[in-house]
Amino acid sequence: MLEFLKNIDLALFFVLNNLHTAFFDNVIYWGTQSLVWLPLYLFLLILVIRRFRWNTLWILLFIAVMILVSDQLANFAKDLFARPRPTHEPGLTGIHTVYGYTGGQFGFYSSHASNTMAIAVFLIILLRGMNRYLSWLILLWAFFMSYTRIYLGVHYPGDILIGMVAGGVIGWIAVTGCEWVIKRFSGPSRP
Repeated sequence: MLEFLKNIDLALFFVLNNLHTAFFDNVIYWGTQSLVWLPLYLFLLILVIRRFRWNTLWILLFIAVMILVSDQLANFAKDLFARPRPTHEPGLTGIHTVYGYTGGQFGFYSSHASNTMAIAVFLIILLRGMNRYLSWLILLWAFFMSYTRIYLGVHYPGDILIGMVAGGVIGWIAVTGCEWVIKRFSGPSRP
């Protein structure tokens, strides 16, 4: 059964990794750079500040701890399982990479997918009811960031899927704790 899942993961990887063009190589590569997303991050921060005022400090603290936990759990899993990234898999050929980027040695599971999904779940729950399109925008960002890892050839789809699930759980736990702290120590600040 495990071999069957690995074969599906590999086949799906090649389908998704080979959907490339010179134009999208640049879009995907630059889309993984944090500074490109600064306007989105600032927009979301403004929404949080407008809704939560001084409680934004609690939220930023929880986000920082959440990303630290998400990232470190993914790194722990990479060291524990020691599954080579596609770009480091001996004998695996035909992988499309961009600008020679190959990532670290191990890839299970994706910290990018975990971190972005944690942030997405956290913000979707925290900002619920503000705008019906906001959740879709945040999810689109998280899925795009996750897909870039496959496009760049540094993660299998299974790495992404497990990373997204882990990040979703971490994001839910963090936002639940954050809302409890805000309610307990700061009083209501939501309209």
